[in-house]
Amino acid sequence: MHTTAPTTARRSGRTGHGRSWPAVLVLDVLLVLLFAGVGRSTHALDPVGLLETAWPFLAGLLLGWVLWRLPRQPVGLWPRGVALWLTTVSVGMGLRVLVGEGTAPSFVLVTLGVLAVLLLGHRALALTVRAARARRRP
Repeated sequence: MHTTAPTTARRSGRTGHGRSWPAVLVLDVLLVLLFAGVGRSTHALDPVGLLETAWPFLAGLLLGWVLWRLPRQPVGLWPRGVALWLTTVSVGMGLRVLVGEGTAPSFVLVTLGVLAVLLLGHRALALTVRAARARRRP
């Protein structure tokens, strides 16, 4: 007779994932704002300008969180983290086109690179720390 693992075992396998997703989402939002802020630093850095630059990418980020079900595994790199990164950039650029903002090839490349470092970098760091802690446990 086949039996399934108890519900508590399934939950324990996700410890640290399900409960930490709000913090990871906030970090993602802050990192997109950092990206926009650094980009705006060559211009006038004011709250309105920051939001004008950031909103398309924040929309892409939030859509990615929903589409790729990030609360289930918020710090995973592949495939969800990569999908989130590419969704953030592609939706952000698409929205910029729709509202008549710039999408010069150099801007697209810089956006791809910077958001890869920011959105994937903190996930890679979290996974590395988690793996190191797991190796230390008896």
